[in-house]
Amino acid sequence: DMLRSLYSSITGLRNHQVSMDVTANNIANVNTVGYKYGRVTFEEATAQLLKGSTRPTENKGGTNPLQIGLGMSIGSIDMILNQGNLQSTGIITDLAIEGRAFFAYSDGEGMFYSRNGALQMDASGRLVAPTNGFALQGMMANADGEYPPGTPIDDISIPYGEKAPANATSEIAYSSNLD
Repeated sequence: DMLRSLYSSITGLRNHQVSMDVTANNIANVNTVGYKYGRVTFEEATAQLLKGSTRPTENKGGTNPLQIGLGMSIGSIDMILNQGNLQSTGIITDLAIEGRAFFAYSDGEGMFYSRNGALQMDASGRLVAPTNGFALQGMMANADGEYPPGTPIDDISIPYGEKAPANATSEIAYSSNLD
């Protein structure tokens, strides 16, 4: 059937166009902070069964089924989360993530996830994404530097002008070599 063969070809063309779109998106984002590239995997589309298989008999062997492939389809578009190279930006509020994780940001209503750790401080001392103003989420430590059970996840803020109180030195450990 001519239409069946054309359909198989068309599925290949359409799905390879998606693969080219993903590759073009990877190239377009080559300098995007925290971008992780994608890849497309393909799979065979269901085959049309024209004649079933037969099992062997006493006098002759079995036969394979007659199947005609109906083209291919996209199996998945995967985000590849391999670790990139960490690099210093010289900006003290910039952060990076090692491994397969994301920063959590909030606009006050929902949570959004990104690998982009280019941050700045807003007027109230919150760490925010400069591209959209979403606040970085996390747990704020208490005065002892601990996170007790039930500590809520909220905007991370570093109040301007806040200083840690000075503590008197209570013990010194010293070692040296004698001549």
